[in-house]
Amino acid sequence: MLTCSVHPLPYRANPADYFAAIRHAPGAVLLDSGRPSAERGRFDLLSAWPLEQLAVAPDERGSDFLQRLRDNLTRLGEASLPAPYELPFAGGLIGYLSYDFGRHLENLPSQALDDLQLPDARFGLYDWALISDHHQATSQLVFHPTLADSERQRLIQLFSQPAAEAVEPFKLQAPMNADLNADQYRQAIERIQQYIQAGDCYQVNFAQRFRAPCQGDPWTAYCALRLACPTPFSGFQSLPDGGAVLSLSPERFVKVSERHVETRPIKGTRPRGLSAAEDAANAAELLASPKDRAENLMIVDLLRNDLGRTCRTGSVRVPELFSLESYPNVHHLVSSVTGELADDRDALDLIAGSFPGGSITGAPKIRSMQIIDELEPTRRGLYCGSLLYLDVRGEMDSSIAIRSLLVKDGQVCCWGGGGIVADSEWQAEYQESITKVKVLLDTLQNL
Repeated sequence: MLTCSVHPLPYRANPADYFAAIRHAPGAVLLDSGRPSAERGRFDLLSAWPLEQLAVAPDERGSDFLQRLRDNLTRLGEASLPAPYELPFAGGLIGYLSYDFGRHLENLPSQALDDLQLPDARFGLYDWALISDHHQATSQLVFHPTLADSERQRLIQLFSQPAAEAVEPFKLQAPMNADLNADQYRQAIERIQQYIQAGDCYQVNFAQRFRAPCQGDPWTAYCALRLACPTPFSGFQSLPDGGAVLSLSPERFVKVSERHVETRPIKGTRPRGLSAAEDAANAAELLASPKDRAENLMIVDLLRNDLGRTCRTGSVRVPELFSLESYPNVHHLVSSVTGELADDRDALDLIAGSFPGGSITGAPKIRSMQIIDELEPTRRGLYCGSLLYLDVRGEMDSSIAIRSLLVKDGQVCCWGGGGIVADSEWQAEYQESITKVKVLLDTLQNL
C-alpha cells in the first residue's frame, strides 16, 4: 500500500491562523475541535481545492449517493500514514449531510417548505489536509501519495508564510427573529403530546428557526462564534455562492476507527448558573432529573438498535450512561454507545442505517420524523444533519449539526430545539430552545 507524506509546520492551537490562507479557495473546509478553549477535541482538520465536489441530486436515492462517495474514495486509492503519526485523515471526503438527506434514505412526507434550497448533501474529495494534533502539540500537512509534487511544494509555501488578509466585517441588518411566536410553539408542543398520548411515539425533537438579513464575510462571524462558544465538533464549510455552514456543535454523531464504532448522544440540558453555587445546583439537578434520564435512555435504546443494523451481532455496548458535560452556555447529559462494524459493512453503511441521529429526531425515529415534518413549518436543512470526514482507510468522525448556522442568499439562519415527552411543559421547552442558541444570537448581534 502507498504511504502519505507528512510535512511538519509550526504548531498552532487556533486553526483560524492557518485557515486564513485558504479562506477564499474553492471547497475550503475546516473541522475544528474548538481549541485552545474547548477541552475534549484532539484534532483540527482543514483543506481546500477538492478533486471533486459531490452534491446529492434532488431525486437521487441515498444508497446511490453513498455509493458515489464510495466510488470516489476508491478512485483516490487507499493509503497509510507513516509511523509514528496517529492522524485521523489520509485523504478522502469532507463535507455535510443535511437533516433532509434522511428523505433520500427513508420514505417521508414532504409538507415542510424547502425555502433555503440547500443541497441535501455536499462533499469534496481532498488529496491533502492540514492537521493539528492538540495532544502532541503538532501541526502538519498530510499529502495523499497521488498528489503531484508541484502541488505539495505550493501548499508548503502557502502555509509557511503568514496570511496577511484584511478581515472583512460581518453584520446583521436586523435582529434575529423567530419564525414561530410563543403561541404557535405552544400549539405544536400540545399536538406532539396528543401524539404521545395516542401511542404514536414516546419523544419528538421539536425545533424553531431564528433568522435575520446579513452581509459580509461569514468567516468573520465564525471566528467570533468559536471564541464565544468553543465546542469540540465545530466546523466551517464554504458554499459555492459565497455562503457558508457555521457549526458550533458539542455533539458527536458516529465515529469509526479501526472498525470500532462510537456514538455519543446528548439528551438533557440545563443553563449554566450565574454563580458557582447556582451552576453546581443546575448540574446536580440535571444529573438527578428522572425526566432527563428517561429521555436519554430512550435515545440510547434507539441508537443501540440503529448501530445493531451494521455492527457485529453482540458487539453493541453502552459503556457510559448519563455523564455530565459542561459548555460555556449549558450543561448536558451525555451517554456513549459502541460496537464493531460487521465484516461486510463499512462506515457509509453505518450512515445509511443510523442517519439522522436519534437524539435529534425522537423515538420511534420514522414516526418522529413524520411529526417533525408536519409541525415544523420549514425544512431543517443543515440543522441536525452532520459535518463529517471519511478517509481512504475507512476512518470517520461526524458531528450532529446542532448550534449551527447557515449563511446563504443574504440571510443567516439558526435553530434551537429539544426533546418533547409526555410531561414536558411548553414554557420550559420554549425557553430551553432559546437558551441553547442565545450565546450565538447575542454574539452575532454584537459584531
